Amino acid sequence: MTDKTINPTKQPQVGMSSIEENKRIARRWLELISEHKIEEICEMIASTWKMHGGPPNLPSGVDGVRQLFQTIGPIKQKWTIEDIIAEGDKVVVRATNTCVQESFFGIPAHGQEQTFTAMFIFWIVDGKIMETWRNADDLGRILQLGAKIEPGGCLS
Repeated sequence: MTDKTINPTKQPQVGMSSIEENKRIARRWLELISEHKIEEICEMIASTWKMHGGPPNLPSGVDGVRQLFQTIGPIKQKWTIEDIIAEGDKVVVRATNTCVQESFFGIPAHGQEQTFTAMFIFWIVDGKIMETWRNADDLGRILQLGAKIEPGGCLS
């Protein structure tokens, strides 16, 4: 695991044009996700790319991107960026996804449109995405599909 401890004396020196370019890269990532353009996404990532908060045991690099899309399966989706904030080599995106997918976490969607929010953090170095962190409202999404939360019984 990479040490990402904040050290005020060792902040990455990134110029304003690099910050704007990193924001453009993060925007493009979500556009390509919406368009299901796997190979173009693979060109944007480092060979060691990792995703945190996605499907478990996702491999690194392009194999991870391809497995991510295989896991997602057929989907029609659109990401709308609500906020994008960048500092140094990190870009944070708050976005809303509107999608239609056959099922999510095994719950059939029956063609129902789902809307959920998510936040992403991209670590970008030399124009390549090194790591992506995802935190999405997956619970809200399955509730939209009719899942019910019921209190459990006592375990003994």
